[in-house]
Amino acid sequence: MKLRNSVHRIAGATTALVIGAQAQAQSQPVLEVNLRDTVVVTATRVEQSSFDLPVSIEAFDQNTIRDGQQQVNLSETVGRSPGVVANTRQNYAQDLQISIRGFGARSTFGIRGVRLYSDGVPLTMPDGSGQAANVDLSSAQRVEVMRGPFSALYGNSSGGVISVFTEDGPKDFGVSTSLWTGSYGTNRLGAKVGGEAGKVNYVFDVDRFDTDGFRDHSATTRDTFNGKVRWDLSDRSHLTFTANYLTQPDTQDPLGLTLAQLNADRNQAGNAAIAQNTRKDIGNSQTGVVFEHQLSATDSIRLLGYYGTRDVTQWLALTFAGRGVVDLSRDFSGEDFRWTRQTTAGGRPLIFSAGLNYDVMNEGRKGFTNTAGVSGALGRDESNKVQNLDPYAQVQWDFAARWALHAGVRRSHVEFTTDDHFITATNGNDSGAVTYSKTLPVLGLVASISPRVNVYANVGRGFETPTFAELAYRSVSGTSTGFNFGLRPAQTSNSEVGVKAVINDKTRVTAALFHTSTQDEIVTLVNQGGRSVFQNVDHTLRQGFELSYDTHFTQNLSADLSYTSLRAEFANNFLTCGTSTTCTAPNLAVPNGNRIPGVPKQFVFGEIAWNSHKPSGFVTAFEMHKTDKIYTTDLNDEAAPAYTLFNWRASLAQQKQGGWSFREFVRIENVLDRKYVGSVIVNASNGQYYEPAPERAFVLGFTAQR
Repeated sequence: MKLRNSVHRIAGATTALVIGAQAQAQSQPVLEVNLRDTVVVTATRVEQSSFDLPVSIEAFDQNTIRDGQQQVNLSETVGRSPGVVANTRQNYAQDLQISIRGFGARSTFGIRGVRLYSDGVPLTMPDGSGQAANVDLSSAQRVEVMRGPFSALYGNSSGGVISVFTEDGPKDFGVSTSLWTGSYGTNRLGAKVGGEAGKVNYVFDVDRFDTDGFRDHSATTRDTFNGKVRWDLSDRSHLTFTANYLTQPDTQDPLGLTLAQLNADRNQAGNAAIAQNTRKDIGNSQTGVVFEHQLSATDSIRLLGYYGTRDVTQWLALTFAGRGVVDLSRDFSGEDFRWTRQTTAGGRPLIFSAGLNYDVMNEGRKGFTNTAGVSGALGRDESNKVQNLDPYAQVQWDFAARWALHAGVRRSHVEFTTDDHFITATNGNDSGAVTYSKTLPVLGLVASISPRVNVYANVGRGFETPTFAELAYRSVSGTSTGFNFGLRPAQTSNSEVGVKAVINDKTRVTAALFHTSTQDEIVTLVNQGGRSVFQNVDHTLRQGFELSYDTHFTQNLSADLSYTSLRAEFANNFLTCGTSTTCTAPNLAVPNGNRIPGVPKQFVFGEIAWNSHKPSGFVTAFEMHKTDKIYTTDLNDEAAPAYTLFNWRASLAQQKQGGWSFREFVRIENVLDRKYVGSVIVNASNGQYYEPAPERAFVLGFTAQR
């Protein structure tokens, strides 16, 4: 009933906004903008207008990514999309916290349940774990965010898909440099070159980001590189090389705070963070190559190959033998072959594609004792491997003048293997293996009510295996070691209906209702002594409403709005240990109806912007972020309070001198100086759930381009 009332209220507000936009369009001249033809590729793997697809998908262009933005964290962009919660933890040792329609919210570090791609190369491993730190926004052409059933066509852990695409270099050689500085000793310096030489197009970007951090013990330095080279072998063949690199040495980890610590001093570091010198060294590099060839007027092939390495050493706030330092060395690679045919069936257009995807990750993992920030005795030594081999197919048939059918299927097969090298009298051989398989079908239908209004519906199945980190322990007891190979994958049934409308080429409205039922949801059983043990629960429910509204009121004034109402809850009772430090068996009841932690019930992004469209290039905008309270545990016994934030930005461009053009910007985050919790660590041990966000902060930036 509450959801239905929310939908009615938002629908009424949407109608009023649309009528208002129409009235303004009739009363005064408005800038012509083409809101209908936003091109995306993530949904069908073929470039198409997002308006014509039965899929919830947003695409953000270069202006959105860069105008008055810091270009450091992917959350700056994807947080504008309905259905997406994207939080910066203010802790660069643990990466961003991103969830889509409630998937991925349980992650205590890195990204789970959401697939990440950069120029088609996965940033998500075959086990479903990923990281966004090496995404380069200053050379990005666009970012696409896809939600709903069709995400399953990307395989394991596809609660949603985020794809980043690097820009092409300019026709003529160009160079740009950028610098910004801000509060808390935060700076970013970047340089980019690009151009075209014959049949070769290229762009290279390097950046350094460093900060002292808003909280104690939260300093970091990050160096990144991103490059793309496209070689036109012929009119029908293209070869594209991509490479990116990330290094973050001695990235301090301030940990989470308890509620008492948060209220006493929100700038402080968590328990033992300074005493144990909690920190992380990160190195990540990967390369990819894509060969595309047009076989005939109807057939084409695409072959992707990639390889990468990742090295991590992390010092934890633990004094337990062998658990305080994690030393991880990983290499990963994969191939994806796809054939596409564009033809007709029954005299109507048909696009069919079929492919085979293989990914593999090998890692060596060791654990040592942390003695006041120094690695001590060895306590864990193992080799792990996870791989998938997934065939897939997808078809689009415009079977009638105003109707199109989209369908696809993927067979996902994921194998985990571990070889234990740390075998002692008290620690047996914990080697083992487990395989998960699932067929993932999706089906969508779109109807064109008019050239400006499309309605659609889709259904599908999803699949999420445990990650290696979630399989790592079957007990917190020292007498019961080894991997938790009894943990089952979560399986989802998804459905969605939606509408997409364009009004007078000035206003775009999209809205969707969705329902997801999950069996065997993976949740925390106990978090204790540096070990997290996970279990399956019978049934969870995620259902909600999403709205996106973009309009140009006048030639200069525009507005964007995204709204999400999300009911994410446990649909069955189950037992857990909570955050107890002595629990040996689950003894606390979680009743059905409890909300899934880490997921707000409602969240809103809004922006109103003024663009002078004059040579001065003056642009200014106010942004609003509003989020409901967020529960921190399955028991729903604590929550981070709701908050509303306002940010402001302004920029000037187009000043020219000696062949150079210059751009300046200023940005104020949290204009009203609110104290709020930016993210939570779900089911964290010792009640250290809260990661506070900065109060008012300033950024000044400058770009020179030639």
